[in-house]
Amino acid sequence: MIPISDADFDRAVTAALAEIPQEFRRYLDNVVIEVHAAPGGDLGIPADTLGVYLGVPLEEKADPGMTAVLPDRVILFRDNLCAMCRSRAELIREIRITLLHEIGHHFGLDEDQLAELGYD
Repeated sequence: MIPISDADFDRAVTAALAEIPQEFRRYLDNVVIEVHAAPGGDLGIPADTLGVYLGVPLEEKADPGMTAVLPDRVILFRDNLCAMCRSRAELIREIRITLLHEIGHHFGLDEDQLAELGYD
């Protein structure tokens, strides 16, 4: 497992978010990015999951401008990401890929489309 402080992990997530073009970032106003140590049993998420999108993709929302709804969530699982990587550089790259993969689901992309874009 690659050792990384919570603060350094959060900085890597923030840096990955900063790479998202402004024209797409405005659609993330109602998306919360969370970092958890590992998947808990309460969400029914497999123990080896790197990240998950919990929400309704934009194209399926009746009114994307509605703000009176609970925010969608992207959760990254720090321990799983650290366990799969062999170097700090690989971890930073995997944080970026996982974050962009889950945000892709928010934009309605499926697994095949994300793989075509290199986010698998």
